[in-house]
Amino acid sequence: MTPVFEVLYPGVLSTIQDLGRTGWQRHGVGTAGAMDRFALQVANLLVGNPRGTAALEIGMGGLRLKCLQDWIVAVCGADLGAAIPLWKSIRVRKGDELVFRSAVRGVWAYLALAGGVAADIVMGSRSTSLRENLGPRPAAKGDLLRAGPPGPSTRDGRLFLPSVTPEYTDPAAVRVVLGPQEEMFTQESVNAFLSELFQVTPRSNRMGYQLSGPLLRHKEKADILSEAVATGSIQVPADGQPIVLMADRQTTGGYAKIATVISADLPAMAQVRPGSKVAFRSVSVDEAQDSAVEVERMLSTLQTGCGV
Repeated sequence: MTPVFEVLYPGVLSTIQDLGRTGWQRHGVGTAGAMDRFALQVANLLVGNPRGTAALEIGMGGLRLKCLQDWIVAVCGADLGAAIPLWKSIRVRKGDELVFRSAVRGVWAYLALAGGVAADIVMGSRSTSLRENLGPRPAAKGDLLRAGPPGPSTRDGRLFLPSVTPEYTDPAAVRVVLGPQEEMFTQESVNAFLSELFQVTPRSNRMGYQLSGPLLRHKEKADILSEAVATGSIQVPADGQPIVLMADRQTTGGYAKIATVISADLPAMAQVRPGSKVAFRSVSVDEAQDSAVEVERMLSTLQTGCGV
Protein backbone atom coordinates (compact mmCIF):
# COMPACT_ATOMS: atom_id res chain seq x y z
CA MET A 1 0.00 0.00 0.00
CA THR A 2 1.32 3.44 -0.95
CA PRO A 3 1.47 6.25 1.64
CA VAL A 4 -0.27 9.21 0.00
CA PHE A 5 -0.84 11.71 2.83
CA GLU A 6 0.58 12.40 6.27
CA VAL A 7 -1.81 13.85 8.84
CA LEU A 8 -0.32 17.09 10.16
CA TYR A 9 -3.44 17.97 12.17
CA PRO A 10 -6.50 15.70 12.43
CA GLY A 11 -9.21 18.36 12.69
CA VAL A 12 -12.52 18.08 14.51
CA LEU A 13 -13.35 14.51 13.45
CA SER A 14 -11.76 12.67 10.53
CA THR A 15 -12.54 8.97 10.14
CA ILE A 16 -12.34 6.28 7.48
CA GLN A 17 -15.78 5.37 6.15
CA ASP A 18 -17.27 3.25 3.39
CA LEU A 19 -20.94 2.30 2.89
CA GLY A 20 -21.13 0.60 6.26
CA ARG A 21 -21.18 -2.67 8.11
CA THR A 22 -24.25 -4.64 7.00
CA GLY A 23 -25.64 -7.96 8.17
CA TRP A 24 -24.82 -7.58 11.86
CA GLN A 25 -27.74 -5.60 13.28
CA ARG A 26 -29.44 -8.72 14.61
CA HIS A 27 -26.38 -9.07 16.84
CA GLY A 28 -26.65 -5.46 18.03
CA VAL A 29 -23.88 -4.12 15.77
CA GLY A 30 -24.75 -0.91 13.93
CA THR A 31 -23.88 -0.10 10.34
CA ALA A 32 -21.73 3.04 10.76
CA GLY A 33 -20.55 4.15 7.29
CA ALA A 34 -20.61 7.54 5.61
CA MET A 35 -22.98 10.19 6.91
CA ASP A 36 -23.47 11.39 3.31
CA ARG A 37 -23.49 8.22 1.24
CA PHE A 38 -24.14 10.14 -1.98
CA ALA A 39 -21.05 12.36 -1.66
CA LEU A 40 -18.90 9.34 -0.76
CA GLN A 41 -20.02 7.40 -3.83
CA VAL A 42 -19.57 10.32 -6.22
CA ALA A 43 -16.07 11.04 -4.88
CA ASN A 44 -15.08 7.41 -5.42
CA LEU A 45 -16.46 7.23 -8.95
CA LEU A 46 -14.70 10.43 -9.97
CA VAL A 47 -11.31 8.89 -9.12
CA GLY A 48 -12.17 5.56 -10.75
CA ASN A 49 -12.98 3.55 -7.60
CA PRO A 50 -16.00 1.31 -7.01
CA ARG A 51 -18.73 3.26 -5.23
CA GLY A 52 -18.35 1.73 -1.79
CA THR A 53 -14.58 2.11 -1.51
CA ALA A 54 -13.30 3.50 1.79
CA ALA A 55 -12.55 7.24 1.88
CA LEU A 56 -11.71 9.79 4.55
CA GLU A 57 -14.78 11.47 6.05
CA ILE A 58 -13.92 14.97 7.33
CA GLY A 59 -16.31 16.58 9.80
CA MET A 60 -16.44 20.40 10.15
CA GLY A 61 -12.85 20.96 8.98
CA GLY A 62 -9.57 21.61 10.77
CA LEU A 63 -7.81 18.77 8.91
CA ARG A 64 -4.34 19.42 7.50
CA LEU A 65 -2.56 16.90 5.26
CA LYS A 66 0.84 16.76 3.57
CA CYS A 67 0.97 15.02 0.21
CA LEU A 68 3.67 12.36 -0.03
CA GLN A 69 3.06 11.22 -3.61
CA ASP A 70 1.60 12.57 -6.84
CA TRP A 71 -1.92 11.10 -6.75
CA ILE A 72 -5.46 11.44 -8.10
CA VAL A 73 -8.03 12.50 -5.47
CA ALA A 74 -11.51 13.99 -5.28
CA VAL A 75 -13.30 15.90 -2.54
CA CYS A 76 -17.11 15.85 -2.49
CA GLY A 77 -19.70 16.95 0.03
CA ALA A 78 -19.38 19.95 2.33
CA ASP A 79 -17.31 23.00 1.48
CA LEU A 80 -14.76 23.02 4.31
CA GLY A 81 -12.64 25.84 2.94
CA ALA A 82 -10.04 23.74 1.12
CA ALA A 83 -8.36 25.58 -1.75
CA ILE A 84 -9.23 22.91 -4.33
CA PRO A 85 -12.27 22.41 -6.55
CA LEU A 86 -15.05 20.24 -5.13
CA TRP A 87 -16.87 17.46 -6.99
CA LYS A 88 -13.92 17.03 -9.39
CA SER A 89 -11.01 14.60 -9.67
CA ILE A 90 -7.67 16.39 -9.44
CA ARG A 91 -3.98 15.54 -9.29
CA VAL A 92 -2.17 16.52 -6.10
CA ARG A 93 1.59 16.79 -6.09
CA LYS A 94 4.23 15.56 -3.67
CA GLY A 95 4.92 18.30 -1.12
CA ASP A 96 1.48 19.94 -1.43
CA GLU A 97 -0.52 20.65 1.70
CA LEU A 98 -4.27 20.09 1.70
CA VAL A 99 -6.00 22.13 4.39
CA PHE A 100 -9.70 21.91 5.30
CA ARG A 101 -10.11 25.10 7.32
CA SER A 102 -13.71 25.27 8.56
CA ALA A 103 -17.25 24.62 7.41
CA VAL A 104 -18.44 27.15 4.84
CA ARG A 105 -21.43 25.07 3.74
CA GLY A 106 -22.43 21.63 4.97
CA VAL A 107 -20.76 19.42 7.60
CA TRP A 108 -19.15 16.32 6.04
CA ALA A 109 -16.64 16.19 3.18
CA TYR A 110 -15.17 13.06 1.61
CA LEU A 111 -11.60 12.72 0.39
CA ALA A 112 -11.39 9.80 -2.02
CA LEU A 113 -7.99 8.48 -3.12
CA ALA A 114 -7.53 6.57 -6.36
CA GLY A 115 -7.20 2.98 -5.21
CA GLY A 116 -9.11 3.64 -2.00
CA VAL A 117 -8.00 4.44 1.55
CA ALA A 118 -6.34 1.34 2.99
CA ALA A 119 -7.64 -0.06 6.29
CA ASP A 120 -8.31 -3.47 7.79
CA ILE A 121 -11.73 -4.98 7.12
CA VAL A 122 -13.68 -5.57 10.34
CA MET A 123 -16.95 -7.49 10.00
CA GLY A 124 -17.16 -6.74 6.31
CA SER A 125 -16.37 -3.02 6.41
CA ARG A 126 -13.49 -0.59 6.79
CA SER A 127 -15.76 1.94 8.50
CA THR A 128 -14.95 3.50 11.85
CA SER A 129 -17.76 3.02 14.36
CA LEU A 130 -17.23 5.44 17.24
CA ARG A 131 -20.09 4.07 19.34
CA GLU A 132 -18.92 0.47 19.15
CA ASN A 133 -15.17 1.10 18.85
CA LEU A 134 -14.92 -0.95 15.65
CA GLY A 135 -12.71 -0.33 12.66
CA PRO A 136 -9.79 2.10 12.45
CA ARG A 137 -9.55 4.81 15.10
CA PRO A 138 -10.10 8.47 14.11
CA ALA A 139 -7.20 10.16 12.35
CA ALA A 140 -4.39 11.42 14.59
CA LYS A 141 -1.31 13.57 14.02
CA GLY A 142 1.42 11.61 12.27
CA ASP A 143 -0.91 9.01 10.73
CA LEU A 144 -0.27 8.00 7.13
CA LEU A 145 -3.19 7.64 4.71
CA ARG A 146 -2.31 4.78 2.41
CA ALA A 147 -3.96 3.79 -0.85
CA GLY A 148 -4.18 0.68 -2.95
CA PRO A 149 -3.20 0.60 -6.62
CA PRO A 150 -5.35 2.92 -8.78
CA GLY A 151 -7.82 1.28 -11.14
CA PRO A 152 -7.57 1.38 -14.93
CA SER A 153 -10.16 4.16 -15.25
CA THR A 154 -8.39 6.57 -12.87
CA ARG A 155 -7.82 10.04 -14.29
CA ASP A 156 -8.01 13.66 -13.25
CA GLY A 157 -10.35 16.31 -14.65
CA ARG A 158 -13.63 14.45 -14.16
CA LEU A 159 -16.36 16.86 -13.00
CA PHE A 160 -19.72 16.03 -11.47
CA LEU A 161 -22.47 17.97 -13.21
CA PRO A 162 -23.05 21.32 -11.45
CA SER A 163 -26.76 21.11 -12.31
CA VAL A 164 -27.21 18.12 -9.97
CA THR A 165 -24.59 19.00 -7.34
CA PRO A 166 -26.22 19.36 -3.88
CA GLU A 167 -26.43 22.91 -2.55
CA TYR A 168 -27.01 22.33 1.21
CA THR A 169 -29.50 25.13 1.76
CA ASP A 170 -30.53 26.69 5.08
CA PRO A 171 -33.18 25.76 5.94
CA ALA A 172 -32.78 22.32 4.44
CA ALA A 173 -35.87 20.78 2.86
CA VAL A 174 -36.12 17.15 3.99
CA ARG A 175 -38.84 14.70 2.99
CA VAL A 176 -40.17 12.12 5.42
CA VAL A 177 -42.63 9.25 5.50
CA LEU A 178 -44.82 9.59 8.57
CA GLY A 179 -44.71 6.79 11.11
CA PRO A 180 -44.46 4.15 12.24
CA GLN A 181 -45.97 5.66 15.44
CA GLU A 182 -47.39 8.99 14.32
CA GLU A 183 -50.74 7.98 15.87
CA MET A 184 -49.08 8.34 19.29
CA PHE A 185 -48.78 12.12 18.78
CA THR A 186 -51.50 14.75 18.90
CA GLN A 187 -52.67 15.98 15.52
CA GLU A 188 -51.50 19.47 16.45
CA SER A 189 -48.00 18.11 17.00
CA VAL A 190 -47.97 16.25 13.68
CA ASN A 191 -49.10 19.45 11.96
CA ALA A 192 -46.37 21.45 13.73
CA PHE A 193 -43.74 18.88 12.77
CA LEU A 194 -44.64 19.33 9.10
CA SER A 195 -45.12 23.11 9.08
CA GLU A 196 -42.53 24.66 11.43
CA LEU A 197 -38.74 24.81 11.39
CA PHE A 198 -36.45 22.78 13.63
CA GLN A 199 -32.87 23.70 14.49
CA VAL A 200 -30.00 21.22 14.71
CA THR A 201 -28.41 21.64 18.14
CA PRO A 202 -24.71 21.44 19.08
CA ARG A 203 -25.46 18.19 20.94
CA SER A 204 -25.71 16.41 17.58
CA ASN A 205 -23.18 13.83 16.41
CA ARG A 206 -22.79 10.83 14.10
CA MET A 207 -25.23 8.85 16.23
CA GLY A 208 -28.11 11.31 16.09
CA TYR A 209 -29.07 14.91 15.32
CA GLN A 210 -30.91 16.45 18.24
CA LEU A 211 -33.38 19.11 17.15
CA SER A 212 -35.01 22.02 18.93
CA GLY A 213 -38.33 23.45 17.86
CA PRO A 214 -42.02 23.27 18.68
CA LEU A 215 -42.91 20.81 21.42
CA LEU A 216 -44.18 17.54 19.95
CA ARG A 217 -46.70 16.16 22.43
CA HIS A 218 -47.53 12.49 22.85
CA LYS A 219 -51.14 11.54 23.44
CA GLU A 220 -50.16 9.41 26.41
CA LYS A 221 -46.49 8.40 26.72
CA ALA A 222 -43.24 8.52 24.77
CA ASP A 223 -42.11 4.95 25.44
CA ILE A 224 -42.81 1.91 23.30
CA LEU A 225 -41.53 -1.66 23.42
CA SER A 226 -38.03 -1.51 21.94
CA GLU A 227 -37.99 -2.28 18.24
CA ALA A 228 -35.65 -1.96 15.28
CA VAL A 229 -34.77 1.53 14.10
CA ALA A 230 -33.41 2.73 10.76
CA THR A 231 -31.05 5.47 9.74
CA GLY A 232 -33.37 8.45 9.43
CA SER A 233 -35.84 7.30 12.11
CA ILE A 234 -37.06 10.35 14.04
CA GLN A 235 -37.58 9.46 17.69
CA VAL A 236 -39.34 11.81 20.08
CA PRO A 237 -38.52 11.29 23.78
CA ALA A 238 -40.66 12.58 26.63
CA ASP A 239 -39.18 16.10 26.34
CA GLY A 240 -40.96 16.50 22.99
CA GLN A 241 -37.82 17.35 21.01
CA PRO A 242 -37.05 15.05 18.04
CA ILE A 243 -33.83 13.13 17.41
CA VAL A 244 -32.94 12.06 13.86
CA LEU A 245 -30.97 8.81 14.03
CA MET A 246 -27.87 8.88 11.83
CA ALA A 247 -25.07 6.56 10.68
CA ASP A 248 -23.79 5.52 14.12
CA ARG A 249 -27.30 4.93 15.48
CA GLN A 250 -28.18 2.08 17.82
CA THR A 251 -29.99 -0.92 16.34
CA THR A 252 -33.14 -0.72 18.52
CA GLY A 253 -34.99 2.05 20.31
CA GLY A 254 -37.82 2.49 22.78
CA TYR A 255 -39.19 5.94 21.88
CA ALA A 256 -42.12 6.62 19.57
CA LYS A 257 -41.07 7.58 16.05
CA ILE A 258 -43.07 10.32 14.38
CA ALA A 259 -41.51 9.86 10.93
CA THR A 260 -38.55 8.54 8.94
CA VAL A 261 -36.33 10.58 6.60
CA ILE A 262 -36.43 9.09 3.10
CA SER A 263 -33.14 7.61 1.88
CA ALA A 264 -32.77 10.14 -0.95
CA ASP A 265 -32.80 13.02 1.56
CA LEU A 266 -30.53 11.49 4.22
CA PRO A 267 -27.50 13.27 2.68
CA ALA A 268 -29.28 16.64 2.92
CA MET A 269 -30.17 15.91 6.55
CA ALA A 270 -26.60 14.90 7.35
CA GLN A 271 -25.22 18.13 5.92
CA VAL A 272 -27.31 20.43 8.17
CA ARG A 273 -24.85 22.27 10.42
CA PRO A 274 -25.46 22.87 14.13
CA GLY A 275 -27.42 26.10 14.38
CA SER A 276 -28.99 25.64 10.94
CA LYS A 277 -32.58 24.65 10.37
CA VAL A 278 -34.60 21.98 8.64
CA ALA A 279 -38.15 21.86 7.30
CA PHE A 280 -39.86 18.47 7.05
CA ARG A 281 -42.41 17.53 4.38
CA SER A 282 -44.48 14.36 4.30
CA VAL A 283 -44.43 12.19 1.17
CA SER A 284 -45.85 8.80 0.28
CA VAL A 285 -43.89 5.55 0.27
CA ASP A 286 -44.23 5.53 -3.53
CA GLU A 287 -42.59 8.96 -3.81
CA ALA A 288 -39.83 7.88 -1.44
CA GLN A 289 -39.16 4.81 -3.54
CA ASP A 290 -39.24 6.79 -6.80
CA SER A 291 -36.68 9.23 -5.35
CA ALA A 292 -34.42 6.35 -4.30
CA VAL A 293 -34.62 4.93 -7.82
CA GLU A 294 -33.71 8.34 -9.28
CA VAL A 295 -30.62 8.62 -7.05
CA GLU A 296 -29.56 5.12 -8.06
CA ARG A 297 -30.07 5.99 -11.73
CA MET A 298 -27.87 9.08 -11.35
CA LEU A 299 -25.08 7.11 -9.67
CA SER A 300 -25.31 4.28 -12.20
CA THR A 301 -25.03 6.78 -15.06
CA LEU A 302 -21.96 8.35 -13.45
CA GLN A 303 -20.47 4.91 -12.87
CA THR A 304 -20.87 4.02 -16.54
CA GLY A 305 -19.47 7.36 -17.64
CA CYS A 306 -16.41 6.88 -15.41
CA GLY A 307 -15.84 3.36 -16.70
CA VAL A 308 -15.92 1.81 -13.24
